[in-house]
Amino acid sequence: MNEIRFDGRVAIVTGAGGGLGRAHALLLASRGAKVVVNDLGGTRDGTGASHNMADLVVQEIRNAGGEAVANYDGVDTLAGGEAIVRTAVDAFGKVDIVINNAGILRDRAFHNLTEEDWDRVLAVHLKGAFNVTQPAFRVMRQNSYGRVVLTSSASGIYGNFGQSNYAAAKMALIGLMNVLELEGARYNIKVNTIAPVAASRLTVDVLPPPILERMKPELVSPLVAYLSSEECQESGSIFTVGGGYISRIAIIEGNGVFLDSEREVTIEAVRRSFLQVKDMAGAREFADLNDEITTRVFSRIMKEAAE
Repeated sequence: MNEIRFDGRVAIVTGAGGGLGRAHALLLASRGAKVVVNDLGGTRDGTGASHNMADLVVQEIRNAGGEAVANYDGVDTLAGGEAIVRTAVDAFGKVDIVINNAGILRDRAFHNLTEEDWDRVLAVHLKGAFNVTQPAFRVMRQNSYGRVVLTSSASGIYGNFGQSNYAAAKMALIGLMNVLELEGARYNIKVNTIAPVAASRLTVDVLPPPILERMKPELVSPLVAYLSSEECQESGSIFTVGGGYISRIAIIEGNGVFLDSEREVTIEAVRRSFLQVKDMAGAREFADLNDEITTRVFSRIMKEAAE
């Protein structure tokens, strides 16, 4: 099989000064991509700033014969996101790939969470993805080509104690992906989401050392690179990845129950039907909102009307 390469492609990797972002940037650059290494250089909770982290990764890429430039803007403002994309266009003329990886943690039990902790985490993870992806998306539309990878988390998909802010932001990214998949389809823009587990600044004291040793960031990056490649035609999918394990995650809906809309939609009718409502036998995926509504609701209404 031919080697997957990124010659002529321009990639933005946010939060690329260490951990997962660094591994993504190094791998893409090693396969020919021109990379914008973005990192504010702050601490895990989003405070502070430094150029050192991004600069060191850029130097690694250049030392290996690749092409890269640094960007130090925060993703949490629209001005920052536009500056990141402008860096790519000014340095390399376009944007083909965006990997939204930047993130912070401010973990607290929900009853102790402050508004600042909530707002700051959503600003980096959720609004940050908007701030960077929107200006890049406009460039991609003009060029009829693009690949976007969003970084979600099992914390959002499945829940994790003390991470309500982080989980909310990460699950919201899946909703963003579902819409961008539809809006990007006619422009050959593919959008997917990963839910990685890897050793990084965010997990260094969360996962036990024996697990961290097996969860190298480099084990996540091959999936990210494949999703970023021209060869990959997948779009709108979620993948969990870490330690050599990769699997697709899907949102599915059961067959449900149809109550008589003229007589039986009562609290007691819901109680009687609740086990059947929860039954996931025969559950399926839907392509979009219209597919779900048409299949589950409109078809039944039209059938009843015909009868």
